[in-house]
Amino acid sequence: MEQILECVPNFSEGRDQTVIKQITDAIERVSGVALLHVDTGYAANRTVVTFAGPADMVVEAAFQAIKLASELIDMREHKGEHPRIGATDVCPLIPIAGITMEEAIGYAQALAKRVGNELSIPVFCYEFAAYTDTRKSLANCRSGEYEGLTAKLKLHEWHPDFGPTEINEKSGLSIIGARHVLIAYNVNLNTSSVEIAEAIAGKVRESGRLKRVGDKIKGELIVDDLGRPIRIPGSLKKVRALGWFIQEYGVAQLSMNILDYTTTALHQAFEEVSRCAQEKGVTVTGSELIGLVPLKAMRDAGIYFRQKNKMSINCSDQVLIEYAILSLGLDNLAPFEPDKRIIEYVLAKKAQ
Repeated sequence: MEQILECVPNFSEGRDQTVIKQITDAIERVSGVALLHVDTGYAANRTVVTFAGPADMVVEAAFQAIKLASELIDMREHKGEHPRIGATDVCPLIPIAGITMEEAIGYAQALAKRVGNELSIPVFCYEFAAYTDTRKSLANCRSGEYEGLTAKLKLHEWHPDFGPTEINEKSGLSIIGARHVLIAYNVNLNTSSVEIAEAIAGKVRESGRLKRVGDKIKGELIVDDLGRPIRIPGSLKKVRALGWFIQEYGVAQLSMNILDYTTTALHQAFEEVSRCAQEKGVTVTGSELIGLVPLKAMRDAGIYFRQKNKMSINCSDQVLIEYAILSLGLDNLAPFEPDKRIIEYVLAKKAQ
């Protein structure tokens, strides 16, 4: 069986379409690689690109994209709503078919080494490709963002895995790793309050929120006997979340990364956020997917909502998906086109 690897690099540019087109063109020039999706965000000033193909070719395309991003994007001038630490902020490799996670790790670490050596960009390896437990977390690797990178790299525990030990001022740092399929999923709220969105995020994300006296946002931290802040765990396993305001839509969103949708399903995340929002006196108006989503996640959502409404589930995938789109409000901000957003459908279309 041919080894199929997926790559989902996030570039710190979401406004200049000329720059984005040059990067995606570089990816498509690599033989055998299929560009599956490009998702740009003006407020986040970030573009998420998804492509797949034979493992060797995908890794080559990833390197060429990172190289071009380092030439076209200047982090000294970058501003955006989304946390970021480099021109190519994060670049995960995801095994799809005929390839094990162990093999994907090898490809990721080889790519990280090449980026560090040939492009002089510091690199952290994360998730399954991490060399230390601390660096398994993308949030840990990105903490401090670009502005805090100079100080961070001076700390022994944060010396790069590859590349120079000092900041590359133009390109920042890149985080490269291997992971399972991740669903980037945002839920829209009928409020502009980031405080409310962040409070909901603290209740649902696995890492939870810090325990405080009185005010849950600004109150004094409660610590244990060793002086460490105590955390209240969140309700959704394998989920990261934060609250932010999206200027282009004029609403607050709960932005989530569902790290393992077999642990926390798409519809479970939506329902839990809706429940927590109701407790805060706001409602969910819809949601949006960033990038691509596995067919199973959409089918499962369709089955769940049809069962919830006492409807038959003995229907086609098309009917299940249409019901999932309706129930999740995936077309609230923009049309959701299954043939362009579901991984299996996009790959099948590219293969024709």
